[in-house]
Amino acid sequence: MIKRILSREHAAKWRVAGIAIIMTLAAQGGLAQDATEVPPVVPGAKPAWVEHIKIRGTSLEGNLGGDAVDRDAVVFLPPSYTKEKHRRYPVVYALHGFTDKAEWFTHDIRAPQTMEGAWAKGSQEMIVVLPDSYTVYGGSMYSSSVTTGDYEKFIAHDVVAYIDAHYRTIPNRGSRGLAGHSMGGYGTARIGMKHPDVFSSLYIGCSPLSF
Repeated sequence: MIKRILSREHAAKWRVAGIAIIMTLAAQGGLAQDATEVPPVVPGAKPAWVEHIKIRGTSLEGNLGGDAVDRDAVVFLPPSYTKEKHRRYPVVYALHGFTDKAEWFTHDIRAPQTMEGAWAKGSQEMIVVLPDSYTVYGGSMYSSSVTTGDYEKFIAHDVVAYIDAHYRTIPNRGSRGLAGHSMGGYGTARIGMKHPDVFSSLYIGCSPLSF
């Protein structure tokens, strides 16, 4: 059993802030590559800003599989981000499943439409980050390996440090959540429990074939 322990104020915040990504992941239902139901468009929902970036994975250097250490990531910024220049935001990091990639994962979970709908309905705005952990073997299991590289440290350190340095985040554990599906669910459990100083809230999803 995985328990989530939060202070009262953090618990109240994450009950709201986690709704969008939880709704998005829960909509999957099956394997990461399966077609999913498209969520209805919410009238008046404002568009998110989508950025495709590269994050240097120093933790992945020297991996025996020869995978690139400059990793793709997709960042979703809430509608108010470009207008409210002094506002800072909590961040949810969403981990994809085995044989998936960050870009494919955006289509699997119907992003950003689901997020935009959730925000339009009153969910707290946040930054959502989808880092790519695909390898020559199909996935990393978000573990520490000389073969694939140290993906545990990549997520908990390299990705978080980059996002905090380049975006207006609230740079503390109480404003960071970690979510994942299938292999990403395993990664969420592994990384979340080993790095409670980095993440304060977890959402773990799995498919029927994850066991």
